Amino acid sequence: MRIMSIALGGCIRACPQYGITQDTGGHIAYILGEMAALAERDDVQSAEIVTRMFDHPMLDPVHSQAVEQIVPKLSITRIDSGDTRYLAKEALEADRAAFTQALIKELAGRKTLPDIIHAHFADAAEVADEIRRVFGIPFVYTAHSLGLDKAATLTGIDNGLRRRIDQEAAAIANAAAVIGSSRDECERQLVAYPGAQIGKIHRITPGTHRLLGDHKAKARALIAPFLREPERPVVLAIARPVWKKNLAALIDAFGGDAQLRSMANLVIVAGQRGQSEESDGEHGDVFREMLDRIDRHDLYGSIAYPKRHGEEDIAGLYQLAAASRGVFVNPALIEPYGLTIVEAASYGVPVVATRNGGTVDTVSELAHGELVDPRSPREIAGAVRHLLTDHAYWDRCAANGAENARSHTWSAYAAHFVKIAGQLTAPAIGRAPAPTRAERPRYLLACDLDNTLTGCAKGVASFRTMLERRPDVTFVIATGRSLVEARRIMRQWDLPDPAVWITDVGTRIYWPTSGVPVRDEAYLRDVSDEWQPVLIRSAAAPIAGLSLQPHYDQNAFKCSWFFNDPSNVKMLRRSLDAARYRARVIASHGHLLDVLPHQAGKGAAVLHVASRLDISRQRIIAAGDSGNDIDMLRAAAHPIIVANHSSELADWSSEYRGHYAKHAHAQGVVEGTEAFLLRSGGTAAAAATWTPSDARPEGIAA
Repeated sequence: MRIMSIALGGCIRACPQYGITQDTGGHIAYILGEMAALAERDDVQSAEIVTRMFDHPMLDPVHSQAVEQIVPKLSITRIDSGDTRYLAKEALEADRAAFTQALIKELAGRKTLPDIIHAHFADAAEVADEIRRVFGIPFVYTAHSLGLDKAATLTGIDNGLRRRIDQEAAAIANAAAVIGSSRDECERQLVAYPGAQIGKIHRITPGTHRLLGDHKAKARALIAPFLREPERPVVLAIARPVWKKNLAALIDAFGGDAQLRSMANLVIVAGQRGQSEESDGEHGDVFREMLDRIDRHDLYGSIAYPKRHGEEDIAGLYQLAAASRGVFVNPALIEPYGLTIVEAASYGVPVVATRNGGTVDTVSELAHGELVDPRSPREIAGAVRHLLTDHAYWDRCAANGAENARSHTWSAYAAHFVKIAGQLTAPAIGRAPAPTRAERPRYLLACDLDNTLTGCAKGVASFRTMLERRPDVTFVIATGRSLVEARRIMRQWDLPDPAVWITDVGTRIYWPTSGVPVRDEAYLRDVSDEWQPVLIRSAAAPIAGLSLQPHYDQNAFKCSWFFNDPSNVKMLRRSLDAARYRARVIASHGHLLDVLPHQAGKGAAVLHVASRLDISRQRIIAAGDSGNDIDMLRAAAHPIIVANHSSELADWSSEYRGHYAKHAHAQGVVEGTEAFLLRSGGTAAAAATWTPSDARPEGIAA
């Protein structure tokens, strides 16, 4: 596979200087990390970064070099558009048409074209879309940040922001796939755009780079001239000096809290100063605002703001923050993901981060700090102080971050990207034409995902082998997760794509259409009758032990909470019974509570799918491990409970008449499936004898 990545803004080179211009930030690290990892893979022939060629006396002359070879399979190609000035992102649009034509001309002269293009930001997506029209090369789009969310923080929207939002909407609509970094970005931000299709949106967690070696001495030398007591704990922030990073609020938080000032030093790394012509632009305005706040709080001697920094300096500051039992702070008004938060975690530094954006997912998954309102200096200061004074809490957050960040690697990112790209560039793979009646599978295998299929790599391999041997079996996933999260987990475990996706505890069904999962609207109409979510939330409100799950775990036909005691579930059931309201109340995994329409659930969804596929209930196999699988196990003629099942299924065992697997996870699914098929005499050859006489499951209308 040949992969081309296009990014127009900032200064992209093999060894970048982050912050040297307003647009040279985290996305550069993202692109370089992604493409370097892709170049290391045996299934990738080349990884090429394409950007603008420019010449500026204060920037490295390498930016006027047509090709910069980084490693044998990784290079940077710089396209001469005829305008060799360095252009800030606001000025790039005037050069876009010329750049696009120059790149098309360059590609037309090549013997081999890229198989796929990865466009970073909407301006690059416009270029990639033109290339798609000319050469037929599909493109993937990564936004990095989105204008709609920026607009939400402003009192008014200017024409420039409106144009950006329109460009982003076009990129989301025209891309073959869209990649987001967090659930918030994928399931709230991206889907807010007109033309967005959830089936095209994929979540891939970015990697992080941790520099080896001890660089603390270098960091001490960098900040010591600013500080009276440099041995104090370090409160660290690393961000470009732009308004949305909200650095002035952090200074107010630190300066306005006497206890915090007495026990720590504030260190802010805000770009590279004195090396660009942007001192009169946003960079300069933000830095002057920072100096004003430093003056206002008289922080000299307690705050360091170095003028320049290199890679070793940044690594050393993270190490120094960890060694001094300090804290990393990201106070951005909104943050799509926050690579620095993951970097801090990898060095064992707890964080205080904005609660706006993808940081909600990042901090929750890494479990290494607190989320705050970025507009409240008092709240920021309180969270930092909590971490600095509660030593056991600091230890727990530091250990969690260091451990959980281990999975955030660029090699893992590259593996996910290649799987997605492979589906786009070789659509025939895993997408055979719809079978004829005589060839249609005889059996439906519906499987829960977490802990049923996942948990053992060897079991997953056995499961894949079984499906390859059994063309008479249609595989359907039935999970409590969203579509985006289910696809991420299945890629992570190298599970085969199902024929149908049942998600969100059976309140969503997606059918592949031209390779893109599309929601089954007929099913939603079937389950929506008499559904009253307002009544359900009112019934739950007085129950103290319930707390709402995140917004993306709610949908039009699912209300979801966390519970801390089984009595919470009983209380909600009693409350709904008292209101004479029918709903399906499902507790699972000891802490998850979902309320669905009484006609919905995994079982109803499986029967709906079977009906559409003309597979009778007697030929439905279902496998699960927890309480939200019970209705699916009841619906199937051949249920399987894997050996690692939860207590909810143990409590239900008195009415269970199915297969208790001796094996756990996917191997248990294989064991139970093969046992049922052997007992029924089902073979691949038997599919040819199938007739519609047994095709309608019980209780399902035609």
